[in-house]
Amino acid sequence: MSIAEIKNKERVINELLLFIRKVMVEPDICDKAKDIARKHINEPNAAQLIADELTSTTNVKIPVEHSDADTLFLELLKDVVRDEQALY
Repeated sequence: MSIAEIKNKERVINELLLFIRKVMVEPDICDKAKDIARKHINEPNAAQLIADELTSTTNVKIPVEHSDADTLFLELLKDVVRDEQALY
């Protein structure tokens, strides 16, 4: 594994830790994020719509150019909503 790959993984982990801290400080972010994901899950550009609404309504800021951590979070959020919908 190259130094660049290690640094990138380290950056992704740090970004995810920052996000987890935000959620711990403001726990209603989880509910808001799932509500937003439910609203946009079936749209063709769901990840961008979810990111835009999260950015405008919470203290989670996802830039237009998604980092690896942003993409990972958005995919996880969509998976959680899909799993939730599969239970019903």
